[in-house]
Amino acid sequence: MTAAAPRHSRRGILIPFIIVGLLLAAWTGWWFYLTRQIEVRLAAQVETLRQDGWDIRHGPVTTTGWPFRARVEVPLFHAVSPAGHGVDALELVAEANAYNPDKWVVIAPRGLTLDRAGKGKVAITGGGARFSISHLRDRFRDVRAELIRPIFTPHQGAEPFPLASAERVEFYSRPHLTDGQQSTDQMDVLFVLTDGRGRPGGPVAGAAQQGELSLRLEAVIGEASRLSAGEDAGVFADWTRAGGDFTGVLGEVKAGETRALLRSDRLYARPDGRLQGQLTVAAEKPLAAIAGLAGSNSGAVDQAGAVGAAAATAPSGDRPLDLTIRFEGGRTWLGPFALAPAPKLF
Repeated sequence: MTAAAPRHSRRGILIPFIIVGLLLAAWTGWWFYLTRQIEVRLAAQVETLRQDGWDIRHGPVTTTGWPFRARVEVPLFHAVSPAGHGVDALELVAEANAYNPDKWVVIAPRGLTLDRAGKGKVAITGGGARFSISHLRDRFRDVRAELIRPIFTPHQGAEPFPLASAERVEFYSRPHLTDGQQSTDQMDVLFVLTDGRGRPGGPVAGAAQQGELSLRLEAVIGEASRLSAGEDAGVFADWTRAGGDFTGVLGEVKAGETRALLRSDRLYARPDGRLQGQLTVAAEKPLAAIAGLAGSNSGAVDQAGAVGAAAATAPSGDRPLDLTIRFEGGRTWLGPFALAPAPKLF
């Protein structure tokens, strides 16, 4: 009689599949919990902003991305701050890693429309708009915003926009570090404009001699915790009243044939929102930019002052020249010549 062959247990084969199934079930439960929390917190944040005076409306929110991402799609987004500044988007899409939802990336795949308080709307189309925010648990987050090959088109009846298009527009902010540690109430900011092209006849086109304008500007913002998007007068209003300022201002400008390095120890805003302080400028071929500015047909440019400044700098020819630009009394001054209104923060 032949002995029966031993039967092998299949339990060992099933155990890995059971473990994988349990892990998958646990991860799926976490993903649904996470996405539910995202929707709840988003709704709560919208309600808080509405109570602060914001006008926010949007279509039905959908959340997808299982298993490794949380993807939130918000159609027909509309938001206007109490100060009147706002944004509209046919669609916003936000994504984060499900295993570490501390960094979010938001894109507007179909463009944006900016509402400038009192100045009208301007549509932004082109290669795309991207916004990211990380370190959500820190006092100040890391923020990055980027427009890729944007085209700026003012709506009918709106005031002109200085730029017609650009290769790239970028903005970055992060907590300021002192000796490797985050400072108590300071924030680093950086603005970069690459190959901007001004609207025909405007001040940017004039200063760039119908060429391109590139700008890199960085600074440290003091009293950063007083920046408040809920302010009726704008994000900088309460900050100005608290003594907020820009320090360590460094910049580099390329406008057509003109090159300049900018530096300021301190700039701040007047109660009316106009910038106050002075910039030292080490410029190459400044006459070209000033003469182009004087020749623009923008109502914001003081034509007589720009012509006078061009005449005053003409003897320097193409030699490098050290200049001082003052923001004073709500105007921008080069020596005794008023060029234009000072930049307005709110």
